[in-house]
Amino acid sequence: MQPHEQRVIDEKAELDARLDRLRHFMTTGVFRSLDNLERDLMWRQAAYMSAYSQTLGERIATFVKD
Repeated sequence: MQPHEQRVIDEKAELDARLDRLRHFMTTGVFRSLDNLERDLMWRQAAYMSAYSQTLGERIATFVKD
């Protein structure tokens, strides 16, 4: 595996861990106590992070094929 490929794998792992923590936070009472704008921004952030993770996963899949 090339160094840049390992960096993408590491980046996805870190992103997925942050996304898991964000999703967990979004199930808490603290999250529910935030105003609508802040909650909406966090939902949007989670959606973008999820799409980013999916894209990294697709890139990683191309490494495996090569």
